[in-house]
Amino acid sequence: MHSSSYRRGVTYSIAQAAERSGLSIDTLRYYERIGLVDPPARDSGGRRSYSEDDLSWLVFLTRLRTTGMPIRMMREYAQLRHRGAATAGRRKQMLFEHRTSVRERIAELQSCLDVLEYKIAHYEQIEHTFVEGITA
Repeated sequence: MHSSSYRRGVTYSIAQAAERSGLSIDTLRYYERIGLVDPPARDSGGRRSYSEDDLSWLVFLTRLRTTGMPIRMMREYAQLRHRGAATAGRRKQMLFEHRTSVRERIAELQSCLDVLEYKIAHYEQIEHTFVEGITA
């Protein structure tokens, strides 16, 4: 029962941000160092303090990386994002192109999965024939 304005005030330590985003603490620091994420706010003790918006961005970056987007492209996307709405068209184009490569990869993986399914069925048939031979 949290409103979005209330949740926007919630902050997370680097360990909590790592856990929620699925990234390691080292990866969070690396992403900050290479400019994929803005340096987060700091608490009174100087520790990183991540917002809900920061976490949303980290989750999005995780999705891009999981789908195979190179860090170089992710950095370009992040730089465009910093420049605001005027770059929306280019960002959309980048995602469109990446979606195409993801779909191609899915098709390739499906083909590999089909081969595995065939081989598994083949070995099941061999096992079945072997067991029938023993019990006959």
